[in-house]
Amino acid sequence: MTAFTNKVDFAVIFTVNKANPNGDPLSGNQPRIDFKGFGEVSDVCMKRKIRNRLQDMGENIFVQSDERSNDGFKSLSERASNNKELKAVLKDREAYASAACKQWTDVRAFGQVFAFKANNVSVGVRGPVSIRTAESINPVVTTDMQITKSVNSEPSEKRSSDTMGMKHRVDFGLYVCKGSINHQLAEKTGFSEEDAEKIKEALCSLFMNDASSARPEGSMEVCKVYWWKHNCLAGQYSSAKVHNSLKVEVKNGQEQKDVSGTDITGLCSNCCNYGDCRGESP
Repeated sequence: MTAFTNKVDFAVIFTVNKANPNGDPLSGNQPRIDFKGFGEVSDVCMKRKIRNRLQDMGENIFVQSDERSNDGFKSLSERASNNKELKAVLKDREAYASAACKQWTDVRAFGQVFAFKANNVSVGVRGPVSIRTAESINPVVTTDMQITKSVNSEPSEKRSSDTMGMKHRVDFGLYVCKGSINHQLAEKTGFSEEDAEKIKEALCSLFMNDASSARPEGSMEVCKVYWWKHNCLAGQYSSAKVHNSLKVEVKNGQEQKDVSGTDITGLCSNCCNYGDCRGESP
């Protein structure tokens, strides 16, 4: 594997069309919105989607969702406790962290806290890939839809009363999620150039195999992925300056999106979509 040598900044631009991109459990699963009305998708949600895509691509993932578990384990503790490489180095924290990074792609990318009572271990790994909360370009409009149930859940002579429920959605939103890959932390976890390319491909196809009742197929689409690769370890510019060079706006409603980036001396952005990443034509 090729060592990760140059800092990377990236941005993902995606649309939400009559879907709930990330429900807030403290607000009845309504779409996340800040106090100014701008839509949000949490960094945890974004990482979950990236992990799912990496798993689809055949990568070993430590933090698997229950419905996607491919190794039979139903908890992180079980997955860690039954790993032979980790069992052999329980008393050595550095060796434990190194073994975990070698085993799982998401650990060496995002980091992980291993704190389990079963094996009396407490190890923290800081990952090089950091992702910010995705935010909409403009305030979003949400719609609440009341739904009913027309069938009985249990056998009964009488038809049960219709159960009332609510569904919430964002009518339309253009979101931007920004992130970076740090060379120093990549060196510690063993994160490689090949791992970076896998993260990039996962971002380009972020919503593949992600459909649900709240997010019907086609309701969420990656428009562009910007990938800025610096020419040195620490980076030519701060991540803030690189991210702020990206200008995104919606023109004449949801059908026209305008994306542009201000040129930064000596730093070029590689813009792609899913077909570009895989060498396919749309």
